[in-house]
Amino acid sequence: MSTADTIFALSSGGLPSGVAVIRLSGPASAQALQSLCGHLPQQRRASLQTIRNRNGEKLDEGIVLFFPGPNSFTGEDCAELQIHGGRATVKAVLATLDGMEGLRAADAGEFSRRAFLNGRMDLVEVEGLADLISAETEMQRRLAAEQASGGLSRLYDSWAKRLTHARAMIEAELDFADEDDVPGSVASRIWHDMRKLDQEILNHLAEARAGEIVRDGLKVVIVGPPNAGKSSLLNYLAKRDVAIVTDVPGTTRDVLHVDLDLAGFAVRLYDTAGLRETDDIVEREGIRRTQLSMAQAHLLLLLSPDDNPDWNAFIEDYVGPVVRVRTKADSRDASWPKPEADVIISVRTGEGIPELLHRLGRHLPDLDTGNALALPTRQRHALNLAAAREHIQLALSVPGPGLDIQAEYLRLAGQALGRVTGRVDVENLLDVIFSEFCIGK
Repeated sequence: MSTADTIFALSSGGLPSGVAVIRLSGPASAQALQSLCGHLPQQRRASLQTIRNRNGEKLDEGIVLFFPGPNSFTGEDCAELQIHGGRATVKAVLATLDGMEGLRAADAGEFSRRAFLNGRMDLVEVEGLADLISAETEMQRRLAAEQASGGLSRLYDSWAKRLTHARAMIEAELDFADEDDVPGSVASRIWHDMRKLDQEILNHLAEARAGEIVRDGLKVVIVGPPNAGKSSLLNYLAKRDVAIVTDVPGTTRDVLHVDLDLAGFAVRLYDTAGLRETDDIVEREGIRRTQLSMAQAHLLLLLSPDDNPDWNAFIEDYVGPVVRVRTKADSRDASWPKPEADVIISVRTGEGIPELLHRLGRHLPDLDTGNALALPTRQRHALNLAAAREHIQLALSVPGPGLDIQAEYLRLAGQALGRVTGRVDVENLLDVIFSEFCIGK
């Protein structure tokens, strides 16, 4: 992959479509537009142009834009062709671009990669952009938009600046202690802030589960004995026949899932094999997969058609939240004692389904607070943040006059934090020092 090349790609999705957008980025973008249109359109102004191949044959008419670097998406010269979205038309334009010297088809994600390498986006913003493109629910869109616009990056950058300031204070005391205008024990001022920062990162990491649920969905696994109504519930909520439903025990052998949109959140619902003792090799494999799904679940829906089953017998080793669901309520007599269940439902009549969905909603994150969307959404975020916090704690625990060791721990903390955004440059500590002290004046 060479950034000296000019790359191009269809960036508007599947064909045919009303409009297709072809994007270019690289040093030959302006030359490519001149070849296609006969001249270079005015910068940052949309204009209707005739697009021709090298032989002067008209390919299409469309809107053409040119964005000179560095003020473009990638930081390089960029161009866009908005043409008719017919397969033959797009194919002809792409073939013309491919025949130009210095141009090549872009690799997957290469436009965003160039934006990162040219400092137009950091890693968190790039990941947010990818999530924004794939968002299917309102909360996924909101979370991705917050990250893509730099909301989470600004939080991490503010933490990085505090770490840099703390190191600068230590360096000032170590290197300039004999200067008259440097107050004594200046480094002691920063430890209160470092303890505060340690707590802020801890609180932020506590929200990692919420970020995972918003981005990837609440994982709800339906379990229970055979013929408890697991597949029927899945089909009812999905509003289509996803799973086979029969009266024969052991029909479900594999884990099936559907994605629901509940109050703007993604909920991934898993149907699993019935839990029972069996000699059937295939069914036993299905039960093993059920148990694996249970281990990864955020919530279990434990179903039973009986009023008072031994609920714990089905989930002996599970320690997460469980909603006990008594199914087939339409077959119960109203005079029978109330079963020991959290919800009573019937997929034939719809009884209890609203209450069941309400209980599912209780396990969704509360994102009503002002900073609620500043959430770590990936494991690499959490791992690097945890490493940063560990180094801060080590710096705080250094006994005696160990300022040089403390400064090193804070440097490692800054590196770990920088790996989240991709900014791991060496901080210019003297800039900070001289901005706060009049050393040697």
